[in-house]
Amino acid sequence: MVKIEKDDALLIVDVQNDFLPGGALAVAEGDQVIPVINGLQKKFGLVVATQDFHPACHGSFAANHPGKRPGEIIELAGLPQVLWPVHCVQGSSGADFHDGLDRGTWKAVFQKGKNPEVDSYSGFFDNARRGATGLGDFLTATGVRRVFVCGLALDYCVKFTATDAKELGFETFLVSDATRAVNLAPGDGAKAIQEMKTLGIKIITSKEL
Repeated sequence: MVKIEKDDALLIVDVQNDFLPGGALAVAEGDQVIPVINGLQKKFGLVVATQDFHPACHGSFAANHPGKRPGEIIELAGLPQVLWPVHCVQGSSGADFHDGLDRGTWKAVFQKGKNPEVDSYSGFFDNARRGATGLGDFLTATGVRRVFVCGLALDYCVKFTATDAKELGFETFLVSDATRAVNLAPGDGAKAIQEMKTLGIKIITSKEL
């Protein structure tokens, strides 16, 4: 068991309509994390969230590259970029958090992916690390020592958020039953968990809290 301390934070990553069943970039079984996350929130004194929040012209959208399709890879901001369906557009219902997600105790929401010229999987930085969301400074100023990460999707935004948290010096935990993977390639989710373990991120379940 892991005892939750006053300097712990629960970080909810991108539990938005477009990443849930029926959404533009749906994660299989993504809706199953919602009750687990709602239960987790009752245990933490500090809960924050990230929100994918793209302009319609975002460079990661296949629709903005004539002749390209989702899943193809291009170069964006000098980095390899998977092209995605249009999703989480600012002001759209797809960008909204799911109605079933309890937001009553959230202290802050950090939006990401707003720069059309670079994607942003992590809740801390864009993929090229040219811009920060303010999440790291917020956690540091609040006195957070340990971060517990959950949400969508395991093999992209959750993984990059957790690895950045670890790199920034926070003791980092992944709550494995409170996340699901995109799995563009079979096994991507399992691979992401192994990568996080290698970096020293602790993998736990909600029942261990």
